[in-house]
Amino acid sequence: MPAQLIQPNTQPLKRIAVDTVTLDIIENAMGNARNEMDAVLIRTAMSPGIREQGDAFPMIANHEGKMVVGQFGSFITGFLEAYNGTVEEGDIFLTNDPYMCKGAVSHLPDWLVLVPVFKGGRIINWSAMFGHMSDVGGKVPGSLPVDARSIHEEGIRIPPIKIYKKGELSSDVLEVILHNVRMPGWNRSDLNAIIAACRTAGKRCVELADRFGDDIFSSALGMMLDRNYVAMKEIIRMVVPETKRSFEDYICDDGVGLGPYTLRCSFWREGDKAIFDFAGTDPQAPSSVNFYVNEEMFKMFFGAFIINLFDPSILFNDGFYELVDVRIPEGSILKPKEPAALSCRTHLLGRIFDIMGGLLGQGTPDAMSAAGFSDSPHFMYSGYDDKDEWFQLFQIGFGGIPGRPVGDGPDGHSLWPGFTNVPNEFIEAYFPLRVEVYETLADSGGAGLHRGGNGLRTSYRLLADGQVSIHDDRWLTYPWGVNGGAPGQRSRKELIRADGSREILPSKCDRVQVKKGDLIVFDTWGGGGWGDPLQRDPAMVLVDIERGLVSVEGARRYGVIIKDGQVDAIETAELRQKMASERGEVELFDRGGTIDEIKSRCLAETGLPAPATPVWA
Repeated sequence: MPAQLIQPNTQPLKRIAVDTVTLDIIENAMGNARNEMDAVLIRTAMSPGIREQGDAFPMIANHEGKMVVGQFGSFITGFLEAYNGTVEEGDIFLTNDPYMCKGAVSHLPDWLVLVPVFKGGRIINWSAMFGHMSDVGGKVPGSLPVDARSIHEEGIRIPPIKIYKKGELSSDVLEVILHNVRMPGWNRSDLNAIIAACRTAGKRCVELADRFGDDIFSSALGMMLDRNYVAMKEIIRMVVPETKRSFEDYICDDGVGLGPYTLRCSFWREGDKAIFDFAGTDPQAPSSVNFYVNEEMFKMFFGAFIINLFDPSILFNDGFYELVDVRIPEGSILKPKEPAALSCRTHLLGRIFDIMGGLLGQGTPDAMSAAGFSDSPHFMYSGYDDKDEWFQLFQIGFGGIPGRPVGDGPDGHSLWPGFTNVPNEFIEAYFPLRVEVYETLADSGGAGLHRGGNGLRTSYRLLADGQVSIHDDRWLTYPWGVNGGAPGQRSRKELIRADGSREILPSKCDRVQVKKGDLIVFDTWGGGGWGDPLQRDPAMVLVDIERGLVSVEGARRYGVIIKDGQVDAIETAELRQKMASERGEVELFDRGGTIDEIKSRCLAETGLPAPATPVWA
């Protein structure tokens, strides 16, 4: 039974004409309201993941539940269809269960708040935001167990509930929830911050409706959606072919010894509609790397990808959704069956962006980008400090953005443009560790006419006994280069004990027992290169060397010889001629070899055994 909207005012909002000046004012005001949600959140949250890195995603929808500003697209229609209860003024909803909100959030640490915005007895908007809580209980600190076999092992599951009923906090319910997490103070503060951000958005919507009138305000939002529809309709006709095109990429392993897992997608156009079909994607994994994809979320990924290529000035929204059809096989690693574990879904979520780049780029190779830092690797460290107080660090690593048609990929950036780095000074002040190295990794970006961005090396000196969890990928497969560009360097993690012994750590591991004085070396991966590296200006290679982005030895990948701090023009010309004659035909994609070839070299190159190939009945 769908949700029952309790609205004393049953007068429907009217669609009327709105002049362009008013539309522009409302559009910019909505964008500002969305930005204000972030500002409220960051100023009032407590956990470093949300307060310092911004791991939270806001959204404002119209009265029908269609997102007009935001990031992850709207889930409200699905919520209203699934929620068996009333929606009244003053209600605020909370959930974190992917299976009960059709993937609007994709693992339990993401707590989603939804607020119906009432004015004059009827709903004029919805505001929502979800944020990543540093801990939601479960079998390991951080609530992202690599080896979970079901979602029940990953933390507390919160079905869609009213955390506020008609304006009154359901305090008993909140206390039960917080009793099941390791950092209740952080969770309470972060939840209150998210609620405050959503309430702020609602207040701004009411103010706009008061200023212009409910019908003008509602109509302006409808026009924003219509404009997005018209723009995407034209763009889809330009970039999506009528003939089927396919691409595949991988996550390296599942954390329990199997991999790689194939993510495959085909797309084509039927009339004005873009079809994305994930047939051929591997079945669900036994561990927690599964990603329960919400089809509306994937539409948002595609739309944001395209809009930002063609017209970043358009305020992105859900208006184009009916122009995209997404087909994901049930029981696949992108739509696992309940109660499959989901906590470590980040690797697949990020790899979808590489898939889209590979799909779209095949039609226009000169305009495509290489594979980049398509992940948000986690470093988690917990235990008791010298004061016998519990500490728990959750940090997201940054890496190399791919080489692009317009130039080199930036070094040490996040997958998500809105994320910011946690200052090392902050980490050292609040946690028992010291950051001894924080630098870009020279040569980790793929060589190319346009160099791939470099990954980062962060060395953590641990100052208390405890345990560490690491979640990362691209340790086996490479971030591919394009148009002759070379792949980026893979990720690597190493534990150096206080006694000098060394151990290569898997990219996905929990419960690594560490002692005071141990050192964790956390290397992320670089972006793939774009274009023929032999065509890169040797003077630019020399500048990269001076900046510490390329080594003297690494310059040889570009066919450049450096002697006495200068380019040797004669030897460079000779080396480039030799390299060009030996390399053969340039491929559109350079993956660093086939999967079989990469696995055969795995132990020698990474220090870790190759994962076993998954087998399904």
